[in-house]
Amino acid sequence: MKILQNYIKKSLSILFLSIFLPLFSIASIVFLIKMATYTAIIQLSLFEMSKLFFFMLPELLFYTLPISFFVAAALTLFKLSNDNEIIVLFALGIHPKFILKTLFTPALFLSILLLFNFFILFPHAKTLSSNFISYKKSEAKFNLSASEFGHKFGEWLLYIGEEKSDGTYSQVILFNKKQEEEVLIGAQKAEIINDSGILRLKLTSGEGYSYSEEKFTQIDFKTMYINDTMKTDLDKYQAPMDYWFPKEQSAKIEKKLITNILFSLFPLLSLFLIASIGIVHVRHQKGKIYLFLFLGITIYYALAISLQLVLFAYTIPVLVFGWLLATYIIYKRTIVAKF
Repeated sequence: MKILQNYIKKSLSILFLSIFLPLFSIASIVFLIKMATYTAIIQLSLFEMSKLFFFMLPELLFYTLPISFFVAAALTLFKLSNDNEIIVLFALGIHPKFILKTLFTPALFLSILLLFNFFILFPHAKTLSSNFISYKKSEAKFNLSASEFGHKFGEWLLYIGEEKSDGTYSQVILFNKKQEEEVLIGAQKAEIINDSGILRLKLTSGEGYSYSEEKFTQIDFKTMYINDTMKTDLDKYQAPMDYWFPKEQSAKIEKKLITNILFSLFPLLSLFLIASIGIVHVRHQKGKIYLFLFLGITIYYALAISLQLVLFAYTIPVLVFGWLLATYIIYKRTIVAKF
């Protein structure tokens, strides 16, 4: 029996890799195209794009692994049926539940891995990705250059006389018009400083003028910082529980939590359906396996998303027990009754 289990698992692993790798590659290309749209707003080096792709990796794996397992497991059984090996097993007195027990271990392992992925890794990677993009967007706002036109710098209008090779600027003028007064600042040198996501402008050797209808003020300075003009909005993240169960309830987070739990359990809950689709009698059944695979994935995912609109958190127990019952009835009528 051990040899037979290893044989089935080996066939499953080969088919799983042959399905997972192309599916993962296609999903990666889609994500890379999405990442390419960011370059219209921000500048990304090859290293930064690799870093951003690494942040998206848990999400990629989460959506490709369960589908790959479902398809690979069904095709493994279908291949054994085509080679008449399934018929031989049943003729030797092996019950169909032996096949379910063989597939149960990898399905359970995969479901646990998916639960860990979305509950632990996903919040961390999602927060890092969101903060990284926010940081790059705020940094892009400081993409200054010398020109005859001014730059918008928060509440200030900024004019740069010359841009130097070391990344600093010379002959810088800033103007800010408030309701009751106007402020004009001129500096010989300016430098952009990034302090934990807060970008600041450091001015060196300059003068500042403030004038209104009532008074006129002048100051000379050696160093001046213009702070907090463009602060990066960074998401705060402490632990997975803080992300999934925030103090302020979020319908979006709650919906994602329910959906991801159901997606994670998909390999484990679909074992009866896998056996029903994959085990066929080639002499009497044509086996529209690819159609059934498509319908199985589509129906489960559609139910997982749509039932939340009515049942909310009760979607999890309702779909779990309903799906198991429905697929077991199909398994009982198509497999147990015939084999």
